[in-house]
Amino acid sequence: MMHHHPHHPWPLPSSPTPLLLPFLLSLFLSSFLPPSFSDVHYLQLYKACSTTRQFSCGNRIISFSYPFRHQESPPQCGYPDAALSCNDTDHTLTIDIGNKPYRVKDDNIDSATNLVTVVDRDFVGNPCPRPSETTTLGPAPFEYTDDDVNATFFIDCPANLPSPLVSISCLENIAAGRRSYYWLGNGRLPYGQMNTCEISFVQVPTTRTAFDQSTTYGEDYAEALQEGFTLKWPAEIAVWCSACNGSGGVCGYESSKPTCFCSDGSATDGSCHKRSHTKKIIIIGVSVGVGGLVIVSFLGLFLYRRKRRNQLSPVLLSRRASSEPISSKKDPELGDGQHYGTQVFEYEELQEATDGFNASNEVGEGGFGTVYKGNLRDGRTVAIKRLFENNFRRVEQFMTEVDILSSHRHPNLVSLYGCTSRRSRQLLLVYEYVPNGTVADHLHGPRAREEGLSWPVRMSIAIETAEALSYLHAVTPPIIHRDVKTNNILLDHRFRVKVADFGLSRLFPLNVTHVSTVPQGTPGYVDPEYHRCYQLTDKSDVYSFGVVLVELMASKPAVDITRQRHEINLAKMAIDKIQNEELDQLVDPKLWRQSNGEVIWMIRQVAEVAFGCLQEEGDMRPTMKEVLEALRGIQGKGSNRKKGAEAGDAIAKDDDCSLQRERPQHSPDTVTTVWESRLTTPNASV
Repeated sequence: MMHHHPHHPWPLPSSPTPLLLPFLLSLFLSSFLPPSFSDVHYLQLYKACSTTRQFSCGNRIISFSYPFRHQESPPQCGYPDAALSCNDTDHTLTIDIGNKPYRVKDDNIDSATNLVTVVDRDFVGNPCPRPSETTTLGPAPFEYTDDDVNATFFIDCPANLPSPLVSISCLENIAAGRRSYYWLGNGRLPYGQMNTCEISFVQVPTTRTAFDQSTTYGEDYAEALQEGFTLKWPAEIAVWCSACNGSGGVCGYESSKPTCFCSDGSATDGSCHKRSHTKKIIIIGVSVGVGGLVIVSFLGLFLYRRKRRNQLSPVLLSRRASSEPISSKKDPELGDGQHYGTQVFEYEELQEATDGFNASNEVGEGGFGTVYKGNLRDGRTVAIKRLFENNFRRVEQFMTEVDILSSHRHPNLVSLYGCTSRRSRQLLLVYEYVPNGTVADHLHGPRAREEGLSWPVRMSIAIETAEALSYLHAVTPPIIHRDVKTNNILLDHRFRVKVADFGLSRLFPLNVTHVSTVPQGTPGYVDPEYHRCYQLTDKSDVYSFGVVLVELMASKPAVDITRQRHEINLAKMAIDKIQNEELDQLVDPKLWRQSNGEVIWMIRQVAEVAFGCLQEEGDMRPTMKEVLEALRGIQGKGSNRKKGAEAGDAIAKDDDCSLQRERPQHSPDTVTTVWESRLTTPNASV
């Protein structure tokens, strides 16, 4: 809407034409140029990545192509787990995968077949290697090939464990009656006898033909490990990079996706598009013409304003005084010290950052608002949530998010950069941009890959989410999230967790057992006790987290009306399958088939933890702290028996949780036994 008295933030000159002409032309022409921050950033990457596709190693020159990069080049020049370097000791080619160095076998990266064979550097030249750490791949770009197989190791175990384990002769300690073994995935493992191994379930990939399963004593296992294993990367990467290079660009990787850096300082996920000289001339001509029209119009306006200068001066002065950027002020409604200096943004800056809230920048939609990707004037990439206008509780939810996220910091909570004022045209929240979607996206959504998330990634997601919720429950006063679900668990490019969406959260008063409130949340995740009694406790988050654990195992949504009627609700389906010992019918079939003994054991233990979280009576559920300790213990079971025992002891409780009497010590052999002793009573079943 036009004001009757236009406002100009610069003083009116007595002779405007000489000053306005260059100003208006520069202003108009600048609209055709990308932001200067992006120009410099991408131009630097264009130059750096175009000159670092080879390096010397010993007396050889190593040449390579995308998705690989040199370790000393900017990380945006290639994929995160494809950094190459030269080993200083033996001058052989090395690649870092999952922060672990591997030798590239024969210094050969076959770009024609998209294959590379690598060997763990701890195994090179070692006649009797002692595997102690499971090999894990990052999220991209590498995958195992069909020729790879997992060898699972059990180190320093009681002597004479039965088949299908194969004894490793060089690791025997006959005097102590201890032996070490490997297993190639065939036959049933003697779980009960392996609990006293010093190290268990260490998974190392190797080639399918490297191990001879008929070997009685594994003398040749060292040679087999030194054969390494082969990785592949998608052929589409080379096709995309070829198109980028063909357009004059340089291939890179930024914001968790392939990025083509262009010579004009721009970047794209496709190919570079250079402006032609003719197009530049047209732009300049149009700019000058429009600029001339603007000047003529302004001169007419100036003459009109000059007649009324005396009347309008007070108005202009008052408007100039109020024209300071709101982002430099504190909003009195947000409080000054209470919110630790939360930045208040102008609506116009956030509108500009999202290109007018363009649908192409929309990255998600929740129950309370739409989230857009935006680029601030200072160069930061952010996520901007615009609360729905038809949500009558939007102000309350807006203030809740600001209150919680501005005063609490944790590595696994999304960071709040700022917000608009409550008096703004719209309520907007500005967060750090977390680029890799949600857990739901990767389990059963648009980002789900055919092979699925690996078990180590799923386990890490579970633990980091539990860490965030445990932190919220431990602060003073405690905070109950109330909407824990896989759609509210964001992932960065390294699959680290960022819990988000605190619009429904409640600050839990001290010295009370519950808060009465109208049930809210997402179907499939809502505490059944909360639905019955309208009472909110910290155990409500525990129930929702139990559903998340089941999703991580099953790769199924919490509610799916296309499933059979008794399986529509995933939580009820999980309780039924776990009680009937039909876990293989619950777990993602791809995950179950591809898992070795260690992973299957861990899945069973996590299922028991989820079973405890999903108890209908809140008093029967563990606390988030106990859940976190249990998950950490399960993760460390193979390499740290003591830690697993402590976690199992931490979650063991009497049937009456309120008595808080001293708990007895439990066997460190398994977490399952502990959960069953607590949760299979008649009143705990659903």
